[in-house]
Amino acid sequence: MEELTPRKIVEYLDHYIIGQKDAKRAVAVALRNRWRAGQLPPDISREISPKNILLIGPTGVGKTEIARRIASLTHAPFVKVEATKYTEVGYVGRDVESMVRDLVEEAVRLVKKEESARHGRDAEEEALHRIAEVMWPSKKPETRSPMDIIFGEKQADKPENQEEKQRRKELVERIRSGELDDRQIEIKVEDKGNAPQSDNEQANQISVMIAGMMPKKMKKKKVTVREAKKILTEEAADEMVDMEVVKDRAIHYAEERGIIFIDEIDKIAGRTGASGGPDVSREGVQRDILPIVEGATVKTKYGQVKTDHILFMAAGAFHVSKPSDLIPELQGRFPIRVELSSLTKEDLRKILTEPRQALIRQYTALLDTEGLHVTFAEDALDTIAEIASEVNLETEDIGARRLYTILERVLEDLSFDAPDMEEKEMVVDSDYVREKLGRIRENIDISNYIL
Repeated sequence: MEELTPRKIVEYLDHYIIGQKDAKRAVAVALRNRWRAGQLPPDISREISPKNILLIGPTGVGKTEIARRIASLTHAPFVKVEATKYTEVGYVGRDVESMVRDLVEEAVRLVKKEESARHGRDAEEEALHRIAEVMWPSKKPETRSPMDIIFGEKQADKPENQEEKQRRKELVERIRSGELDDRQIEIKVEDKGNAPQSDNEQANQISVMIAGMMPKKMKKKKVTVREAKKILTEEAADEMVDMEVVKDRAIHYAEERGIIFIDEIDKIAGRTGASGGPDVSREGVQRDILPIVEGATVKTKYGQVKTDHILFMAAGAFHVSKPSDLIPELQGRFPIRVELSSLTKEDLRKILTEPRQALIRQYTALLDTEGLHVTFAEDALDTIAEIASEVNLETEDIGARRLYTILERVLEDLSFDAPDMEEKEMVVDSDYVREKLGRIRENIDISNYIL
């Protein structure tokens, strides 16, 4: 984290998100301040809480992507939640504390992955021996008679069969080398099933507790040796992990590094009685969120978690409501406010080709799997960006997501015919794009539904 200066954080985000310079800078500074607080003496560090961020802007401009990439960069536990999914305490549904429990679950997953990687070599070796045992079961020791046990007579140890030992060792080596990878075997794996999940958090916790008390249910599964290596290695690694260590580290990760992204916070910003009905619950949800953001202790199945140093990022379009419609106490807990701008035609053009996860790269890679090599001409990219920008202005502004809709429409026929096409080189130009979108684009009523 020391080498992650604000400038480097912004440079990293530039690889994935076009524009939104102010938002990137604000997030980078908030992240760096977190590191700075960690360098201070404990008595001062405890008093410095993270500066939570409110991102304001239309859908599809990069709000969620900024938060997700930040979490990926810092290897921090990250959860994205929808504010509209929560209900006020006393109503049926998810309570706001579940977002902290979700964060801890994600932290446990990250720590378990780290710990499993440490046991990687030992787990692989254990998996090889388990596969060898399935392919060539070892002989079970003879059962001793009750009289031998009563009178304490020892059973004479049989000399170990060196030839059998050598052959078993050779079998393990053949499995390790991949020589037997395609052979089918039958292994026993844990039957995890699909645990029923409900919106009632208490019911979910009771289900988990009951499942933990029951013995593990196993099932037989026919797989190749190659697949068995992967399955049994993961299983062996899980068994080697010390869950007490995992729990302690996961809680520390969640408390000190955790990021909770609350999306659609504008949907619960309505004042009581403004539009009738659900507004009472909306303000109630805000009041329930407030102590979590301010700093509270939440009980999870892994232990008590303090939320004082969790970084909260909230986002909303605020088309109908405005940030000042949030209750004053909650407004004060998001001191950094950044407005993200709508994407211009130039931004949309860059999104098609510049980011590491660029859309054109994704679509051409998909068609390459069919042996069809598609190239987009420069004028085609200009036309797609121009049409996306115009449709966003004339209909609902959904930002970069409009590009997905348009590209799907442009490549619909190619995607369908790709496996059967004899000509495996294709150039998509401006005329091709306009031909595919022309009638839809000209009729605004149709484009409302299709684009």
